[in-house]
Amino acid sequence: MKAMIFAAGLGTRLYPITKDRPKAMAEVNGITLLEHNIRFIAAQGFDEIIINVHHFSEKVIDFLKSKNNFGLKIEISREIDLLDTAGGLAKAASFFDHEDFLLYNVDVVSNIDLQAMLAFHQQQNAIATLALRQRETSRYLLFDKQNHLAGWRNKSTNDEILCGISSSNGLQEFAFSGIHIISPQLLPLLGVIRKHSLTPFYLDVAKEKIIAGYEHTDDIWFDCGKPETLAQASEYLKR
Repeated sequence: MKAMIFAAGLGTRLYPITKDRPKAMAEVNGITLLEHNIRFIAAQGFDEIIINVHHFSEKVIDFLKSKNNFGLKIEISREIDLLDTAGGLAKAASFFDHEDFLLYNVDVVSNIDLQAMLAFHQQQNAIATLALRQRETSRYLLFDKQNHLAGWRNKSTNDEILCGISSSNGLQEFAFSGIHIISPQLLPLLGVIRKHSLTPFYLDVAKEKIIAGYEHTDDIWFDCGKPETLAQASEYLKR
């Protein structure tokens, strides 16, 4: 099964760790985030992986060579200019085939059951499924009672975007976990390769297609894009 690891970001929240390396090469207990997540998703059956790179890209490429790609089929999607998540996926689209695939942020550490998420995605007949948690954040995705994406809300500004509905009454707020299962039917909808984000893209697609939400609040999950949460993930993995 195929997967994409998003690893092209500048890692500004992790500075000064990222002063001389990409965030993918930040370490958790002496193991890079990239290695941890390659091993994690491969153990759950995703053994063909494409990784997008930009910031200190050669360090990622050299690291993978030194590890002999962990015995997996791994390809690189090099971004001369940062394309954000939707643009990055569009650039890597030729890697994927007719099967559903995984997108995974390199700075996420979790124990999520990806095969259970894949099964849920297929039961929902969704074009994309997003891993969700009940946690405090400033920006939430809004889902209806069928666990289908219906909108977005910024709690700081009270801005809302709704997916073809007139009111957000009754919608549930969830925080996105940076983990997606994608149907290949989504890829042609991305259009030309350009810099844009998956969140507004999903909100547009959800007006006509099913974007499902897979809740995993009871799982372990860390956003390791910040030094304090990187340290928390280190403590968890030691145990």
